Amino acid sequence: MTALLTENLPLLAGAPNGIKKLRELILELAVRGKLVPQDPSDEPASELLKRIVEEKARLVAEGKIKKGKTVDDAVAEISYPIPSTWDVASLGQVVEIVRGITFPANEKSREPEHGRVACLRTANVQNEIEWDDLLYIRESFISRPDQYVQPYDIVMSMANSRELVGKVAMIGSTLDQPTTFGGFLGVLRPVLIEPRFVMALLRTPHARSALIDSASQTTNIANVSLAKLRPLLFAIPPLAEQYRIVAKVDELMALCDRLEAQQADAESAHTQLVQALLDSLTQACDADDFATNWQRLAEHFHALFTTEPSIVALKQTLLQLAVMGKLVPQDPSDEPASELLKRIVEEKARLVAEGKIKRQKAQAEIVEEEKPFVLPEKWTWVRLGEILSLTSGKGFKAQEYSLSGARLFQIANVSLGHTKWQIENFLPENYLNDYPELALKEGDVLIALNRPLLNGRMKVCIISEKDLPAILYQRVGRFNFYDSSVEAKFFYYYLQSHLFIGKLNESLQGSDQPFINQSQVVEFLFSWPPLAEQHRIVNKVDQLMALCDQLEIRLSQARELNEQLASTLVEQAVA
Repeated sequence: MTALLTENLPLLAGAPNGIKKLRELILELAVRGKLVPQDPSDEPASELLKRIVEEKARLVAEGKIKKGKTVDDAVAEISYPIPSTWDVASLGQVVEIVRGITFPANEKSREPEHGRVACLRTANVQNEIEWDDLLYIRESFISRPDQYVQPYDIVMSMANSRELVGKVAMIGSTLDQPTTFGGFLGVLRPVLIEPRFVMALLRTPHARSALIDSASQTTNIANVSLAKLRPLLFAIPPLAEQYRIVAKVDELMALCDRLEAQQADAESAHTQLVQALLDSLTQACDADDFATNWQRLAEHFHALFTTEPSIVALKQTLLQLAVMGKLVPQDPSDEPASELLKRIVEEKARLVAEGKIKRQKAQAEIVEEEKPFVLPEKWTWVRLGEILSLTSGKGFKAQEYSLSGARLFQIANVSLGHTKWQIENFLPENYLNDYPELALKEGDVLIALNRPLLNGRMKVCIISEKDLPAILYQRVGRFNFYDSSVEAKFFYYYLQSHLFIGKLNESLQGSDQPFINQSQVVEFLFSWPPLAEQHRIVNKVDQLMALCDQLEIRLSQARELNEQLASTLVEQAVA
């Protein structure tokens, strides 16, 4: 069985969460008798269990442990076959369980001093015991000697979040100072049984699930009671085999550590390589230079873009190239963006004269130091407020909602580049006439004004015909262009570029609920191409994003296949 594991390590480690699953598999094989061969000369586990009963009776008689409640082990069965030399026992039969001490919150101190002892708490129970952040309590709160931890004790988190309850860590072979443990912890003290084997038992997915499922749940805390803990059944091997299992587990876990380190090194090197090659694209002088560098990159596409982060980085680079004017060649016959700006100035003056918009205060002049890069000749820098306004929707009361009519476009309906309608509310259709300024139309570009970023990506979308009719709700912003000189999809790509996101990150307000300051956004710089070039850029970005989507699909399919093969191997291993 060990050979099966080692021969297929690359497959197992390469699956999603592969090394974590590999560690779990090692533990499962260990506690099922499949990790090391059995030795017929070993004393059977049934004899070991008899000696454990005698030893616990002796300790009780000497007053060293309390007499525990009798565990009903009449039906000592487990769901998988075990070797003939093994036996089945409840956890309460093979360990002594001691609950932690309680004390008032104002008695805790972070400083060691005379009359105080160190006290472990749930935060100290990690993969190993964390000794760097201890509390100290008065020694008078400790009423029995067994409330001090001992070498090789197993410390369990008895009250914690549902994901962490039942987590265990082991005390080492020596202790630097007398140490007790708090009331949210328990100590499992193995009797005549290898503690590290008990640790392996308690860390298997089977045991973790059993502990979590048995825990009682309050609002935020899950609790494992002794009544639920003691009856947990486990397969117990002969003592000699326990030592062999622990040695093999240590060997294979060390191998997992090395695999993890190798993967981390390989991922770091891969990330650096990809970023260096993508930087060569953004550093291109113009579209022709970009095309040359892109061709070099395309020859190694499937070797380079093999991870989700690398494909995300590629998409971000393409968007940055789009707003820098390096993605497509310029056409000398295109009307310059400066002419488009003149027409917008005229259009705004007309709208002000007709009373349709208010006269705006003049935008601050753009100085050279603000410009993050040099634009092509026919492009121009403008502030967003020169070409558009950003308005938000209105709050409506729930009693105004209807069963059908115009969709209420809420912040939950703005996703990462698309609309989503899992949450759907309606207003009567006449509201479209009552609030014409809030009626959405095809091609509108919307943005979430609260929590606009998710994992570094913008929550923006473009309204399509299938989303209509719809009315804009509060906390959703709409960009209103003064004329058709800005192609909606080019602007949508700009919103997802680092040019916009980088500036937005600097201006977001509120820590717990970050929100967009609309008056600041209209001061952001926009790299504005000629209208004809905007269309060419959009076509090119669409084409390249489709290629990225294909890479993501292939990556997903490869990962799914790898996961299926790994799962099949695991099933074979534990069968």
